[in-house]
Amino acid sequence: MRASLLLLLLTASTALAAPRTFRVDYFHTGNATEERFSLERLVVEPLPWPGHPARAIDETNLGKYLFEVRDRRTNRLLFSRGFASIFGEWELTDEAKQAHRTFSESLRFPAPDSPVQVILKKRDAQNAFREIWSLVVDPKDPFVDPSSPPAPGPLLKLLENGPPQDKVDFLILGDGYTEAERAKFEKDARKLVDTLFSFSPFKERKADFNVWGLMPAAAESGISRPSTGVHRRPPLGSTYDAFGAERYILTFDNAALRNTAAFAPYEFIEILSNGNTYGGGGIFNLFSTVASDSLWAPYVFVHEFGHHFAGLADEYYTSAPVYGAAPAERVEPWEKNVTALHDPAQLKWKDLVAPGTPLPTPWNQPTYDAHALQVQQRRQKIRAERKPESQMDALFTEQRNWEEKFLGTQKVSGKVGAFEGAHYEAKGYFRPQTDCVMFTRDRVPFCAVCQRGITEVIDLYAGPASAPARKSP
Repeated sequence: MRASLLLLLLTASTALAAPRTFRVDYFHTGNATEERFSLERLVVEPLPWPGHPARAIDETNLGKYLFEVRDRRTNRLLFSRGFASIFGEWELTDEAKQAHRTFSESLRFPAPDSPVQVILKKRDAQNAFREIWSLVVDPKDPFVDPSSPPAPGPLLKLLENGPPQDKVDFLILGDGYTEAERAKFEKDARKLVDTLFSFSPFKERKADFNVWGLMPAAAESGISRPSTGVHRRPPLGSTYDAFGAERYILTFDNAALRNTAAFAPYEFIEILSNGNTYGGGGIFNLFSTVASDSLWAPYVFVHEFGHHFAGLADEYYTSAPVYGAAPAERVEPWEKNVTALHDPAQLKWKDLVAPGTPLPTPWNQPTYDAHALQVQQRRQKIRAERKPESQMDALFTEQRNWEEKFLGTQKVSGKVGAFEGAHYEAKGYFRPQTDCVMFTRDRVPFCAVCQRGITEVIDLYAGPASAPARKSP
């Protein structure tokens, strides 16, 4: 009853100011060399669109995919957003070279008054967006479903700074929490909020965010971890071992995710999975995940949220990736914080590089790599022997302490340059600084380039930060 009342109040307060939220659910099918799309359903969600009409067009050039909504009669661009997808990651795995799979995905935008053309684009080999699918959506189609699914529980206001259309709306969803653990979910979620806003530039832009919480009750505590024989059916379908990577947490149940999230104003989603084994994941403009009770949950949350929120690339390269080897010819990545450095004079963050800094920028990579190899061997042994999680925590702590000292005492520490080793590759890709949240588990901030990328996305949803008020003399 409480959830329904809150939903009614939210709807009534913004109904006059914003259209409803329209959603296109579709199937994305294919393998490593081909992909196809088919419509699943058209949905009108319960709440109004949370975004500001003046910020409907995405010019950040982020994402492996981009979708556009155009007026069918005039072809005027009404809305666009870049994004990444589970299929977009899976197609790079070895499995995709041998089999087909289907994933359900969604496109959300302000409900139109008249028919629109929804156009899906994907980057080609040169990273230019090319149309790959299109469909006409008529909001008056009798098969558009405006019904509401069952409410998942009370909506928590974890941080509220203003109307949804004026803020970045961030939703934390609990998965694998029983009804008896509802208070635990709220406590865990509030810890994440405190953690996020301790990092720049989120700290300085806290007033530009609303943070909401929802927790559909699970029948039993925890989520699946198939590699150890643990199988659960949490409401959102979270599971470890995505793509065979023991630490990678995803959900493949798009319908459950969207039906639950529809009861909150949101643009970004965190799935807080009830578990203590190290793990998480993040996909740009889809969702990010973290295991709530892991010792490393604060770090994993912030790192994976960097992927989800700003499309930041992994800067590490010593852990075995779930994706296949990079092509011999490195294409310049679309992510803002890694580069193939084909032309140092065109480095995309060159304006942040101090004059006289060599490009590429030398650092003691051989010593770092030798230590990282030892850690990986010990890590594999702990997992193979199914040792307690405390042993993995101890190894990661030891690794962090060594890396903080090593990277923090390099002559170029704290400087922006182009440091080889990034994007899962020891050679051929470069990162902006010696250390960053996107590189190690060290107690360090986002690098200058990552901070700028995050700020750009905040501006897309909440507008540029207001200049500090000047004091009268």
